[in-house]
Amino acid sequence: MTAPLPPLDTTGRDNLRQLINLRWLAVGGQFATILVAQFFMGLTLPLVPMLLVVGGLVLLNIVSLSQLPRRVAISNGELFASLLLDVGALTALLYQSGGATNPFIALYLVQIVLGAILLEAWSSWALVAVTSAAFALLAEVHMPLLLPQRFAYGWSDLYVLGSLICFVLIAVLIVGFVTRINRNLSMRDARLATMRQQAAEEDHIVRMGLLATGAAHELGTPLASLSVIVNDWGHSPALRAQPGLAEEIEDMRVALTRCKTIVTGILMAAGEARGEHPTITSVHRFCDEVVAEWRVQNSEEAIVFRNRFGTDLAIVADTAVKQMIWNLLDNAKEASGQPITLEVARDGPSLLFAVSDTGPGFAPEMLANIGKPYHSTRARLGSGLGLFLVVNAMRKLGGTVEARNRASGGAVVTLTLPLSALEWDGA
Repeated sequence: MTAPLPPLDTTGRDNLRQLINLRWLAVGGQFATILVAQFFMGLTLPLVPMLLVVGGLVLLNIVSLSQLPRRVAISNGELFASLLLDVGALTALLYQSGGATNPFIALYLVQIVLGAILLEAWSSWALVAVTSAAFALLAEVHMPLLLPQRFAYGWSDLYVLGSLICFVLIAVLIVGFVTRINRNLSMRDARLATMRQQAAEEDHIVRMGLLATGAAHELGTPLASLSVIVNDWGHSPALRAQPGLAEEIEDMRVALTRCKTIVTGILMAAGEARGEHPTITSVHRFCDEVVAEWRVQNSEEAIVFRNRFGTDLAIVADTAVKQMIWNLLDNAKEASGQPITLEVARDGPSLLFAVSDTGPGFAPEMLANIGKPYHSTRARLGSGLGLFLVVNAMRKLGGTVEARNRASGGAVVTLTLPLSALEWDGA
């Protein structure tokens, strides 16, 4: 039973996917432009070499797409190399179609803008240097583009038309793809903010764990003394002769037993690796034990248990899950004072525990802050930690906690836990 890994940062992979999509658009636009210029406008182009360049971009995209699902982190160098290949392909096409006199030379600006957003500073400046050198080279070395006479003046001037088309194309590409890339960056920032919040909450839990472990050590001696005193009272003939006192002494003994069990569990969890000595059980048996032990501390009528899990399944008993369920049951009982309901069910690969009550339900501000410490309907100092610990413990197990109010009154808190976190594989 291992905790799930933190969410992976896929920003680099998402940005590379955007570059691949942009390259597909470039391939389609280049292919269409070559065909229109050659067959509809009557220009003479080195058709085969130019189509080979376009075919190379298609092959590059196919290879990139085949590798993309296997990659998670894409380095700055890989993004830089991808942009350099696009610059190289554009340079090769421009060389064969007029060089710097081709109005589509302004497409270098798209690569520069993308580099400024995606790359580290040195890579962005290197891209500026490469594209500037390519522009200068194309001004000196290129294959001339011979234009028919009808494209040599006014709006029929091919350079004017090409400049207009190129301007609109650059504007659309920059707005479209920069918007998508900014969305990727925003998702990354949100993911980082979530991880920082989780780190802060886990630090809070660590401090609480240290305090709980220290308190458990200190409580051992007074609990043992109280246990001896209560046992002596239980054997006293004078006290046993009074039925009311005898019943209260028995309640005290049960409460002390539970306290000692909790303290022992804290000490074992602090000094022993989880899963080192696993207890193999099943879903039905585990749930029956949880309910039976909680009824001992409360009463037989305090809870209605519905087991709708279906076919039983072998699992590794997890005391953390038991404590989480008890926590919810205690909260529900305190909130309603009426018989509460625990329902166990299976939803595909998940195990569901739903605890419902007939109390006043959650206030809107409570529902908005579920899982945050010190948010509680109770005003006493330190309240609100129970549900906070439940949410964080479930997150460690890969599960979720959902709280809602019922239309008929009361509240329902549902724990959704992947069975893979508990399932026994027989090893």
